[in-house]
Amino acid sequence: MSESEGPSLKPALGRYGVWTGQPVTPEQAADIEKLGYGTVWVGASPAADLAFVEPILEKTETLQVATGIVNIWTADANEVAESYHRIEKAFPGRFLLGVGVGHPEHQQQYTKPYQALVDYLDVLDAAKVPTSRRVLAALGPKVLKLAAQRSAGAHPYLTTPVHTGQARELLGPTVLIAPEHKVVLTDDPAAAREVGRQTVDFYLGLSNYVNNWKRLGFTDDDLDRPGSDRFIDAVVAYGSPDEIAARLDEHLQAGADHVAIQVLGGGDELLSTLEELARPLGLAQS
Repeated sequence: MSESEGPSLKPALGRYGVWTGQPVTPEQAADIEKLGYGTVWVGASPAADLAFVEPILEKTETLQVATGIVNIWTADANEVAESYHRIEKAFPGRFLLGVGVGHPEHQQQYTKPYQALVDYLDVLDAAKVPTSRRVLAALGPKVLKLAAQRSAGAHPYLTTPVHTGQARELLGPTVLIAPEHKVVLTDDPAAAREVGRQTVDFYLGLSNYVNNWKRLGFTDDDLDRPGSDRFIDAVVAYGSPDEIAARLDEHLQAGADHVAIQVLGGGDELLSTLEELARPLGLAQS
């Protein structure tokens, strides 16, 4: 699809999914599916061969797997396209390709990232990777609009419901918006903020995230390390399962189609936290 043809139908990801920094095991994926979550997102710039995807899909029946995201600087577009078609042939309609430009501070060749992303999408188009099965990491208005024009929609990371609402207003009703949000299952605000700061600290040194948070109204004082309580509380949900569910639901109320939940606190917390959240999130557990 060319840039002028507009977006395709939204992928059906379920209201809530799970975001992880590394692939879950097939067994974990099966448990996540049983709890009622619709999608597993795998971040940390996975390799272009996407070899982790099929084992997860083999152990599940309806779960979607998405990348959040493939980095355009480290994953060759033609190889990614081959991987997409390999997965799609084996498991039609169950893989969503998320792509993005990564961070300028960590790429020596990071020049004109917007044009590089456009060029990458041109390669995916030529390789017949459908726009309906890909999304873009997008924060600012320019890339959000590109996501609407050249993919099914946007996968914003480390944002707030306010950002979700602004993105929905900018993009209109037909574009997928699937934000990520971090959670810590604890009633202790100090403990939750400590865990949150350990994860968020990395991003406080990245200009694209800092600029986005400033657009959302956070100040230099909020964003000076280690981050103000106001800022950390905005990007990390904590409290009881009901309180966390209410926070996540704010994204849906603001216009999100799907929320990708990142559980903080270590791998041992993943399934237990997701199990605690499933009921207040209204998921159908099997």
